Amino acid sequence: MTLLEQQTTGTPAAFESLIQLLFGKHITYAISAVARLGVPDHMAEAPVSVEDLARRTGAHAPSLYRVMRALTTVGVFEERSGQRFCLTEVSRLLKTDVPGSARFFAIQLGDSWSARSWERFTETVQTGEDCVTKAFGKNVFELFAEQPEEAATFQRSMTNLSAAVVDSIVDGYDFSPIRRLADVGGGHGLLLGSILNRYPAMQGVLYDLPEVIAGAPRQDRVQLQAGSFFERVPSGCDAYIIKFILHDWDDDHCRKILQLMRQQLPEHGRVLICEQVVTNGPDAAFAKFLDLEMLAMTAGGRERTAAEFRDLLASAGLRLVEVVRTNGPLCILDARPE
Repeated sequence: MTLLEQQTTGTPAAFESLIQLLFGKHITYAISAVARLGVPDHMAEAPVSVEDLARRTGAHAPSLYRVMRALTTVGVFEERSGQRFCLTEVSRLLKTDVPGSARFFAIQLGDSWSARSWERFTETVQTGEDCVTKAFGKNVFELFAEQPEEAATFQRSMTNLSAAVVDSIVDGYDFSPIRRLADVGGGHGLLLGSILNRYPAMQGVLYDLPEVIAGAPRQDRVQLQAGSFFERVPSGCDAYIIKFILHDWDDDHCRKILQLMRQQLPEHGRVLICEQVVTNGPDAAFAKFLDLEMLAMTAGGRERTAAEFRDLLASAGLRLVEVVRTNGPLCILDARPE
């Protein structure tokens, strides 16, 4: 019997599996570091030496080698002889300008506000109060108002996530009956622009906070409006779409957003909610771990089940008609006036 076997109550395989899970933090910060340095942006199809990558990115070559070597074990890079590395399908998604890029999402997970917040996670599990408030004394959106650089990274991160799911949303739902669609909390308008490109007769309204709308590009057939979705939503629309919004907030805040939409909605109108839907199956790991991110980072935000969405919508005068599953991680929940 080995020393490892003597010191553990489980099998060596179980112990190794547990250690690999605990090293998840190391993987996150290693990926975030190479994304922040822009290492994949300096790689193409041919192998590149660590010395060359370090010179281009301002990194310490021996340290960069150790990071990239470790990341080969989880499929992020492929190592060749002479400390040279190639991209894999995973690390290609860390390049800045590729379709589906997750570079800024990776950077965001390594930002200091996130790291300091997760240090308080045990307290969050004990009390239910989010990590950000415990670490900084204010919620995440108040914090971003004081940290414009990290707020900008967060916005680019959300654009990354939107780009990764936008095609599945556009392909997964028939938007043709809609004449004027408002994207509430729509960021810089990637989703709305993609829908309008598919449906040339449709008009759109992009609605978000003033500081977000200030950075939104002009698009044909898109009216830009600034404001808070807790105070008002655009009028004159026969449909509203919201993506990655309700999971940021508790039921009371979500109900307020939905009630404002219901007040403006014509009887033939609809509210389209693009979110993850939690199920009991083991295949829902992404939704369940994102739910932990909501637990840690938001004051009451959560991923919800279909039944929880149905009850929430009913409390705002809306009826859940259908849950449309896309070929991506999101569902489209189609709600109509009661």
